Amino acid sequence: MRILVVEDEPHLAAQLRQALTDAGYAVDHAGNGREGWQMGGVQAYDAVVLDLGLPELDGLSVLRRWRAEGVHAPVLILTARDQWHEKVAGIDAGADDYLTKPFHTEELLARVRALIRRAQGLASPVLHGGPVALDTRSGRVTLDGHALVLTSHEYKVLAYLMHRPNAVVSRSELNEHIYAQDFDRDSNTIEVFVARLRKKLPAGLIETVRGLGYRLVAPP
Repeated sequence: MRILVVEDEPHLAAQLRQALTDAGYAVDHAGNGREGWQMGGVQAYDAVVLDLGLPELDGLSVLRRWRAEGVHAPVLILTARDQWHEKVAGIDAGADDYLTKPFHTEELLARVRALIRRAQGLASPVLHGGPVALDTRSGRVTLDGHALVLTSHEYKVLAYLMHRPNAVVSRSELNEHIYAQDFDRDSNTIEVFVARLRKKLPAGLIETVRGLGYRLVAPP
């Protein structure tokens, strides 16, 4: 899952990037509103953390531009505690959730997880694909109740597919969503990660759709 953080305060931005990276997300950062607007308009993000008090272009303007341009990524806005009117304006402009400063990192991570799940029509924090269960809160993956040991990239690929059960996901889409912007990408590595996953998962769970990509076949 790939997250965009638009925050101009360096210390907070670094904290957010580290917390989200530690939680298994690929994280891009923009230090002002104009840069954030441009990045969000050309890259596909699974969620955006957007501060409203930004230089060059304020957060509300960024959000309004995105929605007018058809950018549908779920957005969590950050507001000052006493600026209740900003929360209302943010929701009206198209934000999906808000969080007031200061906040606990655990709450921010929980809200981001919920935004990503809701965007895919998923309610539970535990995702299921047959006998495989992935707990988005802890990052724990089990097969028939027994823990599976996955590398960070194997986990990212599996998590992306499990958030989109029965949908065909191309290799390029996986590349866009499991790597941050500054990562040196190689599309061939996706095939390697999928091959490794198949050795650890039940046969047929990850299906190759010839010429299109992969599909996680979730039993009804």
